Amino acid sequence: MQEEQRLFVGGAWVPPSSDRTIEVISPHTEQAIARVAAPAPADVDRAVAAARTAFDEGPWPRLPPAERVAAVRRLADLYDPRREDLARLITAEMGAPLTFARSAHAALPGVMMRAFADIAADLAWEDSRPGFYGTDIIVQRSPVGVVAAIIPWNMPTLLTVMKLVPALLAGCTVVLKPAAETPLDAQLMAGLIEQAELPPGVVSVLPGDAEIGAHLVAHPGIDKVSFTGSTAVGAKVAAACGAALKRVGLELGGKSAAIVLDDADPAAVATGIKVAGLMNSGQACVAQTRILVPRSRYDEHLDALAAMVESLALGDPADPGTEIGPLVSRRQQQRVQGYIELAEQEGARTLTGGSGPPMDRGWYVRPTLFADVDSSMRIAQEEIFGPVLTAIPYTDDDNAVRIADDTRYGLSGSVWTPDLERGLAIARRVRSGTLGINQPYSMDPAAPFGGVKHSGIGRELGREGIEGFLETKSISTSG
Repeated sequence: MQEEQRLFVGGAWVPPSSDRTIEVISPHTEQAIARVAAPAPADVDRAVAAARTAFDEGPWPRLPPAERVAAVRRLADLYDPRREDLARLITAEMGAPLTFARSAHAALPGVMMRAFADIAADLAWEDSRPGFYGTDIIVQRSPVGVVAAIIPWNMPTLLTVMKLVPALLAGCTVVLKPAAETPLDAQLMAGLIEQAELPPGVVSVLPGDAEIGAHLVAHPGIDKVSFTGSTAVGAKVAAACGAALKRVGLELGGKSAAIVLDDADPAAVATGIKVAGLMNSGQACVAQTRILVPRSRYDEHLDALAAMVESLALGDPADPGTEIGPLVSRRQQQRVQGYIELAEQEGARTLTGGSGPPMDRGWYVRPTLFADVDSSMRIAQEEIFGPVLTAIPYTDDDNAVRIADDTRYGLSGSVWTPDLERGLAIARRVRSGTLGINQPYSMDPAAPFGGVKHSGIGRELGREGIEGFLETKSISTSG
């Protein structure tokens, strides 16, 4: 069993302040595979104090931006040789199928690091403009301060990079709180950060539970909280930040729709939904689990979708042939099973899958497709976070847009059609932060990512991802 009895605080591995531990359980075997030190509130205080000193007195915020860019490039170079190790850790700790862990969990973070470095290298950290009253205005961009970055378990390393790297490039210092379910990849990343030789205090990594997250959010030494997680917890984070007038960025839940137009090919759509709706075994905030199908071609698309879902390989996530692995925890398995049973009670028609555990052990759920779903049903309104798809019929384009927007969320989505102009026209009407045409949203590092309505506040990725960690100061000049 893997063990680590130290915490990464202020850039160094130190003994914890208590004997708390996190036991990591394999979602496949339900057996313990690792035990690591867990932080106590006193460790959070240490980390924030180190970050505060590093920001207020240290060199990091005062370096030329080019030197911070170079440091991030060093981190990317250190990261690349560890990609396979990282993929296997994520598969072990949260059950992501190994092939997906390699192609997404492990491959994308290195791409993101280099993309952010390129964007920061071209960013205008200071510019000038003519003032309305005849004086010149200088606009300076400076780091927001000490950042608390709270990471969920579903895409842990990718989401770490999406917060940590732009904050570092902006000149902030960072206390990372990965989820208690996924401490192993976080410790690997901490080791790489140590090797990158950032100044003392710039980064701490404290995997922990909700108590540690709440203590970090409320800490008076934090200037901004960047949170990814559920909408319910995000509302509590926003309330705490509002009370303290802290900056906050929230990337929250989703219930995204794939709008299938009446000229789309059923086989191509089903292949696309395999990724768009079921990536990471359905444990993705951007998952497009509401499939809006034209009533005129409903049966054709249902047949193709059902064939796709039935063909999915379910099993040991360490097997490269596995497409659907276990869910992260027993609690998550029970939650998703509860929604499947609810859908059956609500009158949805089960085309494939359904309730009941598919394996003798492990936190598995049958990949499930429901037909004849009404938009008012709970399975069409609430985020399930598992391998469950709902097919909803619509009558015309206007009806499809109305159904797509009939949710409190607005994170992702797609439109499927060979007619690009028609697809763009539909996409422009949907109220969502991101959309793809004939593809799932691709997490392009150049594209700002985030949601509207209850899906969040602010944007990550792109230039906007760095700007979210910057404050602007205007200086008027004359003479």
